[in-house]
Amino acid sequence: MKSAVETLNPTRVRLTVEVPFEELKDSLDAAYKKINQQVTVKGFRKGKVPARVIDQRFGRGAVLEEAVNDALPKFYTDAVNEAELSVLGQPEVDITELKDGETLNFTAEVDIRPSIEIPDFSGIEVEVDAVEVTDEDVDKAVEELRERFASTAPVERAAEDGDVVTIDLQAKVDGEVLEDGVADGVSYTIGSGELLEGIDDAVKGLEAGGEATFTSELKGGSAAGKEAEVTVKVTQVAKRELPELDDEFAQLASEFDTIEELRADSRKRLENMKQYDQATQAQERVLEKLLELVEVPVPEKLLEDEINTRKHNLEHHQLGQMGLDLAKYLEIQGKSEEEFDAETKEAAVKGIKTQFVLDELVKQEKLNVNQEELTEHLMRRAASSGMSPDQFAQAVVEGGQVPLLVGEVARGKALAVVVEKATVKDTNGEVIDLDDEEDEETAEASAEETPAESAEEKTEG
Repeated sequence: MKSAVETLNPTRVRLTVEVPFEELKDSLDAAYKKINQQVTVKGFRKGKVPARVIDQRFGRGAVLEEAVNDALPKFYTDAVNEAELSVLGQPEVDITELKDGETLNFTAEVDIRPSIEIPDFSGIEVEVDAVEVTDEDVDKAVEELRERFASTAPVERAAEDGDVVTIDLQAKVDGEVLEDGVADGVSYTIGSGELLEGIDDAVKGLEAGGEATFTSELKGGSAAGKEAEVTVKVTQVAKRELPELDDEFAQLASEFDTIEELRADSRKRLENMKQYDQATQAQERVLEKLLELVEVPVPEKLLEDEINTRKHNLEHHQLGQMGLDLAKYLEIQGKSEEEFDAETKEAAVKGIKTQFVLDELVKQEKLNVNQEELTEHLMRRAASSGMSPDQFAQAVVEGGQVPLLVGEVARGKALAVVVEKATVKDTNGEVIDLDDEEDEETAEASAEETPAESAEEKTEG
């Protein structure tokens, strides 16, 4: 076999392959054997029909077609390996010449990973938000904790903002009560915005036994998105009572003995959260600076596939779970379809470039992923997915996604290398020294913003 490579553009090549006919022998033998098992010829036992009889009865062309279909993947893979190409996706194959007994010639056009030059990135500088926790921040955190320990007591008066009302609901569309539009004994906090639009105005001012009707667009159920006439009846009004902010509350709501200890712990927790946010911000901004330094051509087909994958995931998974379609989502977001398409393309391009650049850095820095690092990453991904580690690990293995996770960890380590050499300052001008472990964990999170289906998975051969 002889092969040659022609570069069509930085991300696509054409392979020209010439195969001497004798190298098709194994595939021809396999073709005759396969056809033998499928046909019946009078005078011959099944599977024992001679090749010449198959040629006469069914045509040599059918045998050649079967043999070529069997042989092409192997010769294509050999040509790819010989040229040391990192291919992406499926090739477009064209048989240019097939002469029985002489030769098989074909071409294969396929996308490839572009060659990337990583320049010196040690001069990258970024600015991040300073970690500042105010007394107001602590007050808000303690108040939220206080809200969680609030109690309710029934009152005989009209409902007000902040009250908890028990209500019965009935929804009608076009005058008909919906089968799934009736609910009794629903507990609702006025002003929380957790139910239907317009319900706050409807129930405020009602006492127990009071009833009101209002119109609202249904958020879910069989008539999601339709205007409904909703009747609400208040069966109880209860006032929320907050506990006193004293040492007794601290002992009730935490492991601390005094309210001052509780406030000090709240401050520390807020500092930790803001430090994590700061580290994440540093990763994202360093990554943006790195991408600006590197010229990365993006394969058109890979980009098209990534855009389609992102749209599919949004429409059929995220929006589907919320009972929305794309048109309604864009209306809520205040975006046109053209703006949405442009944003999706921009995100897809960034994802692909990020993967290419960080994968190149993994090679350049000779970074490896050990079992402990992979396990820790798997545990974090399981937690964010809402699955147990065992369930997540099983799904990963069954789905053949282990290389994808390994790639995520490796890219996280590559980004951590860049961040380590970058200068990170906060808005107060202070140089930030990110902790190595935190640096790597947040880098993994940033590096996960890559194509939903990795280039490795799309590789053929």
